[in-house]
Amino acid sequence: MSIFIDRNTRLLVQGITGREGRFHADQCRRYGTRIVAGVTPGKGGSTVDGTPVFNTVADALRETGANTSLVLVPPPFAADAIMEAADAGIGLVVCITEGIPLMDMLKVRSFLRLTGCRLIGPNCPGIITPGVCKVGIMPGPIHTPGPVGVISRSGTLTYEVVHQLSGQGIGQSTCIGIGGDPVVGTSFIDCLRAFAHDPRTRGLVLVGEIGGSAEEEAARWIRDHLDIPVVGFIAGLTAPPGRRMGHAGAIVSGASGTATAKINAMRDCGIHVCEDLGDFGPFCARIFANLLLETGSG
Repeated sequence: MSIFIDRNTRLLVQGITGREGRFHADQCRRYGTRIVAGVTPGKGGSTVDGTPVFNTVADALRETGANTSLVLVPPPFAADAIMEAADAGIGLVVCITEGIPLMDMLKVRSFLRLTGCRLIGPNCPGIITPGVCKVGIMPGPIHTPGPVGVISRSGTLTYEVVHQLSGQGIGQSTCIGIGGDPVVGTSFIDCLRAFAHDPRTRGLVLVGEIGGSAEEEAARWIRDHLDIPVVGFIAGLTAPPGRRMGHAGAIVSGASGTATAKINAMRDCGIHVCEDLGDFGPFCARIFANLLLETGSG
């Protein structure tokens, strides 16, 4: 099993006629994702690599039965694209776009509360169920099917930890990048709740970074609700206070949001924390050793 996407995912790509949209739609298709439509206003009636293009999400949904959207449009238009998909009845929107204005995302968050749509992102690499479906820009070849779920705020770190997991023979159930902006559609806890109901997921990796309190909140949720091994990693241990590091949400203010505080909170809640990214794979192999024996992995 998996969370959020599977073999029943019917994907439309908003912005499919652009350079990035065309490229990543093709990569998702090659991975096995069923792409049924593209959406670009004014380009309706054309095709991209055999995929029909529509002027609106509503038209695409009506004609193709799409249930998931991948948003690959420029920042000034991304918020409207998300809301258009939600308003049309799309159940899951994955927004890769970086640099969406904060006020736009606050409007999106308020609008989504009126719908049944889940947003992953923005400013994220997307989501992948290895060997089944990819919605986003994650490099497919580094992923392998298995029992460990991955949740991360950082795209690049997602790739690194997955590469190391696969190198140790530790396959993944679903890997999801929630995004590094201050306002995102799906939180660590949202993902944890979903993984908790997935019998295939027998262990978890949680990759966080400085800024905010999401990792501490997730650690407490894990302590209270999960009984599976969890490995944590926090980026930014050497980041100077008051300076943004990488993501818009990765900023330390005073004593809040420091890597040390997050690491301590994780350990207090029973999470196994790896502080050396170079040792992440072997560290996980030790923590998940019994799990791999039980599932026949590794």
